[in-house]
Amino acid sequence: MPSLVLYAPAAQTLACLPPEATTGYSLQVFSRLSGVHPAMLGYYCRLGLIDHVGEDPVIGLVFGRAAFDEIRRIEHYRRDLGVRRKALRLICELWREGERLHLELDLLRAP
Repeated sequence: MPSLVLYAPAAQTLACLPPEATTGYSLQVFSRLSGVHPAMLGYYCRLGLIDHVGEDPVIGLVFGRAAFDEIRRIEHYRRDLGVRRKALRLICELWREGERLHLELDLLRAP
């Protein structure tokens, strides 16, 4: 399986994740790979903007692969579109609801 290449346009960084790295990433590693400051990631987690986050008693926050997509979307809204941090919660809720409805519609259309 090829490596997953992530591009963070806001930070102008390119991160290459090995295919075997699927369990999760600590806050520090995720911050380095995503180009988002650890304090900002913690803030996003407190607001509930990132779904794919767990908690480990030893290393603290653990971010899944899908969190990269969420962070990219959140940072795009905040940096590129000028959305304020407080409005991000509503946008993320609407995005998730849209995804849920899309999946439900796909299930209803299935033969």
